[in-house]
Amino acid sequence: MACYEPGERSRVIYAIREYRGRKDEPKGFGWRDFRNLVVRARIQLGGPNVLVRDNLRLHLTTGMREFIEANAEWLTVFHLPAYPPDLNPQEGI
Repeated sequence: MACYEPGERSRVIYAIREYRGRKDEPKGFGWRDFRNLVVRARIQLGGPNVLVRDNLRLHLTTGMREFIEANAEWLTVFHLPAYPPDLNPQEGI
């Protein structure tokens, strides 16, 4: 997650997920991992946060939606459009 504060250097806040091949172990980053990453970013940065996200299935889960609604006082979310051909004029060529 790339984080920017006015007047400060940019930061990257990340989490590592190690897959060990165990039975019923998730292979990838889940919505709870993403939620925990957003919470860690808030702790490190302090104050209100703005999250810009795309339409990745992980970002659109019910759990994430409930988390965002429950933390609306410090978390503002903007969604990128699914496919904006008007932002890329070369698409029609």
